[in-house]
Amino acid sequence: MSPELMTALGKAGGLSAVAFAAIGSALGTGAAAMAAIGAWKKCYLQGKAAPFQLLVYVGAPLTQIFYGMVLMLIIKGKSLDAATASDWPAMLFAGVVGGIAMGCSAWMQGRAGAAGSDALAETGEGFVNYLMALGIIETVALFAMVFLMALAF
Repeated sequence: MSPELMTALGKAGGLSAVAFAAIGSALGTGAAAMAAIGAWKKCYLQGKAAPFQLLVYVGAPLTQIFYGMVLMLIIKGKSLDAATASDWPAMLFAGVVGGIAMGCSAWMQGRAGAAGSDALAETGEGFVNYLMALGIIETVALFAMVFLMALAF
C-alpha cells in the first residue's frame, strides 16, 4: 500500500469523526429546537413569559462538533507523520467509532433538552437540574474523545 493511500485513509478517519459528530449535533439541536418552539408557543398561549433559557438546551448538542474536530486534528497529525501513517486502520476506526459515539451523545442530549424545555416551560422550575442531566450526557462524548485519543494513539 502506498504512503499516500495510508495517509488518505488515516485522514478519512479524522473526517469521519467530525462528520458523525456534526450529524448528531444537527439531530440534537433540531430536536431541542422543535421542543423549545413548542414550549414557547405554550407559554404565549397561556399568557406566561417565554423562558429565554431554553436556548441553552437547544445549543447544548453543538459542543460535540468541537470534540469531533479535536479528534480529527489528532488523527490528521498522526496520519501526516510518516512513522505512524501505517496505523491508518486504527485512525479510521477511531474516527468512525468516536464520531458515532459523539454524534449519539449529541442526539440524546438534544432529546433530553427537548424534555427539559417542555418541563421548564410548564413548571417554570428545574432549569439547573435539567442542565445537569445534559451535562452527564455530554460526558459520554468527552470520554469517547479522550479514551480514543489515549488508547488508539
